[in-house]
Amino acid sequence: MQNIIIFGSTGSIGKSTLDVIRLHKDKYKVFALSANSNLELAFTQCQEFSPTFVWIKNPEHAATLKIKLNEAKIKTTVLHTEKQLAELAAHPEVQIVMSAIVGSAGLIPTYHAAKTGKRILLANKESLVAGGAIITTTVRKNNAQLIPVDSEHSAIYQALPYNYASLKEVGVNKIILTASGGPFLNTPKEQLINAMAKEAVKHPNWSMGQKISIDSATLMNKGLELIEAQWLFSAAPQELDVIIHPQSIIHSMVEYIDSSIIAQMGTPDMKTPIAYALSSPKRIASGSKNLNFVELSELTFQKPDLDRFPCLQIALDSLKNNSKNAAIINAANEMAVEKYLKNQIKFYDIPKTIEKALIKFDGELINDIDELLVFDKIIREYCLDII
Repeated sequence: MQNIIIFGSTGSIGKSTLDVIRLHKDKYKVFALSANSNLELAFTQCQEFSPTFVWIKNPEHAATLKIKLNEAKIKTTVLHTEKQLAELAAHPEVQIVMSAIVGSAGLIPTYHAAKTGKRILLANKESLVAGGAIITTTVRKNNAQLIPVDSEHSAIYQALPYNYASLKEVGVNKIILTASGGPFLNTPKEQLINAMAKEAVKHPNWSMGQKISIDSATLMNKGLELIEAQWLFSAAPQELDVIIHPQSIIHSMVEYIDSSIIAQMGTPDMKTPIAYALSSPKRIASGSKNLNFVELSELTFQKPDLDRFPCLQIALDSLKNNSKNAAIINAANEMAVEKYLKNQIKFYDIPKTIEKALIKFDGELINDIDELLVFDKIIREYCLDII
């Protein structure tokens, strides 16, 4: 029996993780849960899983949750400070940490889990985008495990030999990330100028949170995944590529020097990569629907349009610079998406905001996690001003 913490338990990844755990209660015990503001769902999850701890960001929500748990006679301790969040990630009784908090807020638990040698199931891509060098160095130094949960990175992870030393050693020519293209795949640029957030969050294939849905609509999600892949797989820019695959059946591919291509396929359901992250190199049931090839109408592919989706071009340029500006891209994108969701800026104001932040902060060097958190805050404040 292994103890697991689920950071972001009320989000889509967190809920899917609990779906998988329900199938394997003999293998995994929910030690702690964390939520941002969904008080009612956090309470329901505590009722079912009786974790030792639950963390909720808002102090008022924490006080209310404590009362509700006491009334229900559930012996779960309620926490709410950032220090307590870090302490949870490093708790000595925990073996597995699901890092599924959206945005840069996921950096702290990911870092402290790495520092204490945990098995980290990484669904928070911003941890590696903003702090790639810091997180991967900390993982290696403390013999932690970093296992990707994003469907694309999980696909690559599954298509590579287990415990390989380097991509070159095992004959990898190229890593190919697939992208659905999002809801605006075929939308003309003149219409995208005035595209509303309510349209952008309607992803054709995946059930995701609002922030990730907007990133998918701008293709920044794929850009962030390219940067993340650079760190996860120690890949050079020329070893990374993106192709649009609207059906989201092939989740990503690895091309080898003998011209073989190994692709991981499946229905678009996050429970599959979650189950593999929990159990790899072994496999357990995920609860996902099996893929029926007879029912597939077609699998199509096309190049991404970098003119209509400049956020992807921004990320590609960052790769060539060893992702040194990725923290700027990440913070600026988060602030712009937040404003777009509130209908305060337009679709193409998102890449414009990122480009302005890159000009302002280009060349800044970050050496540790504390500097990174301060830098992240400064970028966000700047973006608020220019927006």
